[in-house]
Amino acid sequence: MSIKRLLVIVGPTGSGKTDLSLRVARRYGAPILSTDSRQFYRGMAIGTAQPMVEEQQLVEHHFIASHEITESLNCGTYEQEALACLEWLFATHDDVVAVGGSGLYVQALCDGMDDLPQADGALRTRLMERLRDGGLEPLAAELRELDPAYCATADLRNPARVVRALEVCLQTGRPYSEQRLGTRRERPFRTLKIGVELPREVLYERINRRVDRMLDDGLVDEARRLYPHRALNALQTVGYRELFDWFDGRTTYEEAVELIKRNTRRYAKRQMTWFRRDVEIRWFAPDDDEAIFACIDRFRSVEA
Repeated sequence: MSIKRLLVIVGPTGSGKTDLSLRVARRYGAPILSTDSRQFYRGMAIGTAQPMVEEQQLVEHHFIASHEITESLNCGTYEQEALACLEWLFATHDDVVAVGGSGLYVQALCDGMDDLPQADGALRTRLMERLRDGGLEPLAAELRELDPAYCATADLRNPARVVRALEVCLQTGRPYSEQRLGTRRERPFRTLKIGVELPREVLYERINRRVDRMLDDGLVDEARRLYPHRALNALQTVGYRELFDWFDGRTTYEEAVELIKRNTRRYAKRQMTWFRRDVEIRWFAPDDDEAIFACIDRFRSVEA
């Protein structure tokens, strides 16, 4: 039986992961599986920078616009669905490329997630309504009371993480941090993690330009179509939240654009903080194909 290999490409938003994943996939005849927690959803192509139709035709993609925005694809559910997809892909390929900037979803795919309770639909709805009506801080304050240990290290500016942690606390009556064991699970494939990085000033300039390009491509119209669903977890996302505030009259258009750029830069910084903790990641410039391919070739030459 041949060795199966998962080539994981990570890095901050705007760093060139998508372009690199296409080059790697074409070189090794591999399909691509997304680990981006927002690219899973239909109707969000511009705001989540989903690969273009031409790129998806060039290389087989999975978990791109694969779910409705009304579906809640949390880390645990993603782990189950993505592993089933990998089993199917590895039946005909020795290599699969996984790419994305959502650290928890990369962790779920490579190492597994703790057995936390599934989301309670009614409770999730109430929490999302509170988030929509009162903002994030009241939810974060309640979470600080219920689980100060988790809040000491968590990103409390991330609505999805705050809502999920609070949800688990309320469902189980126990702190979320006590239920996160971090036990690594065995996988039937070998994993190589490649990180792409750029100098901060270069990355931030790329982010600013990408936001301008998204707006030129129709991000405002896309956000208007999604506005009736703004309370959904999938839409608690940079780019949409700021435009929804503009639609509601809380900001001007110019302020919304600047907030999108600022919040995207902050998100990229948090992504790098997360990935820097993973000692298995090997870092490269996104266009250093010679070094990246050499690293992959060495990894592929090892059969055990």
